[in-house]
Amino acid sequence: MSRKLIFHTLGNLLIFLSGTMLLPLGIALYYYFYAGGPREDLFAFLYTPLLTLCVGLILRFTVRPAEHELGIREGFAIVALGWVVVALFGSFPYLFAGVFSDAGRTPWVEFSFCYFESMSGFSTTGATVLTKIEDLSHAMLFWRSFSHWLGGMGIVVLAVAILPMLGVGGMQLFRAEAPGPQTDRLTPRIAQTAKLLWGVYILLSLLETLLLWLGDMTLFDALCHTFGTMATGGFSTKNGSIAHYNSVYIEIAIMVFMFLAGTNFALHYRALRGDVKSYFRDTEFRFYCVVILLSILLVSWNTVRFQNEAGEVVYESVWDSIRYASFQVLSITTTTGYGTADFEMWPALSQFILVTLMFYGGCAGSTGGGMKQLRFLLLIKQSGAEIKRLIFPHAVLPVRVNDKVVPSEVLTHVLGFFFFFIGIFAIVTCIMATLGLDLITAAGCTIATLGNIGPGLGDVGPLDNYADIHAAGKFVLTFCMLLGRLELYTVLILFSPNYWKK
Repeated sequence: MSRKLIFHTLGNLLIFLSGTMLLPLGIALYYYFYAGGPREDLFAFLYTPLLTLCVGLILRFTVRPAEHELGIREGFAIVALGWVVVALFGSFPYLFAGVFSDAGRTPWVEFSFCYFESMSGFSTTGATVLTKIEDLSHAMLFWRSFSHWLGGMGIVVLAVAILPMLGVGGMQLFRAEAPGPQTDRLTPRIAQTAKLLWGVYILLSLLETLLLWLGDMTLFDALCHTFGTMATGGFSTKNGSIAHYNSVYIEIAIMVFMFLAGTNFALHYRALRGDVKSYFRDTEFRFYCVVILLSILLVSWNTVRFQNEAGEVVYESVWDSIRYASFQVLSITTTTGYGTADFEMWPALSQFILVTLMFYGGCAGSTGGGMKQLRFLLLIKQSGAEIKRLIFPHAVLPVRVNDKVVPSEVLTHVLGFFFFFIGIFAIVTCIMATLGLDLITAAGCTIATLGNIGPGLGDVGPLDNYADIHAAGKFVLTFCMLLGRLELYTVLILFSPNYWKK
């Protein structure tokens, strides 16, 4: 494994990241000179890109690799370490502007706040440690949401698409970062595939921004909420999230794009080329639609005229029940995390359905988190085949998806992923409970970060945040966000002794 090649490529990635920081810098300059924006934020977005650029240039020009071929090991290392480093430098604007500074906080505790918020943004988790979101400047609000958008389709995949210096061996990077058990390759050249996927992503983002702008949102809010929707992130510019607007039009627009963001982007590309039927030929997409539809029907039925502990009826009409159930089911299933209702006030069955959907997540090849619909579909099909095999021991019963036999190594990968996911969920829940959280909060914050969802249950519910969690707990949950975004294996492989052997 070439360590020089890894650090050289990380330098290129930091140079690219510094360029993306020019957008929030431009917003900070505009509001500082024309709207009396805070001086601290202006300097924060001046220092951060300069520092990021300098470190990137040092790594690029002082660490020169002898070889230029990215192997499997280098690919995993670059992607995993790249996300750690990107989140680190992405936390500096919060740190330099003193967003989380407090007289009672040590520098280490303050850094835990900054790094948590940054990783939550880039990993599209949407869990926040901010208590007063609307007090932030426009530049800082933009950076929070823009980090979603960069991380949604994958910042390394974006770099593969536009940087020739990452083009060689790009498939190793693409496979290490792309979500799902299998990677859709739309063209023979992986850089071209990355460009096509990002092209679809940008097109849908522009369309959603326009539709939200036509509603009750300002252009700035429309852009920030588009970043959160298309990346299935969930950072909002308002304390009340989408409930702040109380607009059916805005809720429907966001629901449509949450659904699209949770769908395999390869299907969007084929549909844009005229093959709309590809959606309905795709087994995973049909399964995804059935899961969402059944969940909406069950939650709507369960919440209408339901009386909470105070004896108050939550939703008087069927329409209100369907309206709020549809939004929350889509928000949780696609792991976006936007909210229009406090689902902790819903019946136990509805809460259980939402927690179950946190594990499901979006489709493979989408920007959604979770375990992915395709993996659950394969587990269900494999379980059905095993039951049939008990009845017909000599029968050949292959698992098929889209009329193709699924290779045994893919099924092994899915079973291993499921075991690791549940195991990590149990271990982290125990750790968080050890740090003083009750069991519901410990489990809720674990699945909410491991599944890149954002709001959980208990003290981290839809109306709460993660600010009161111990600093050590914040770093544990930050690691969960990274695991969830890179689908476990890309990160866990770095802890294997065999990985470091020659």
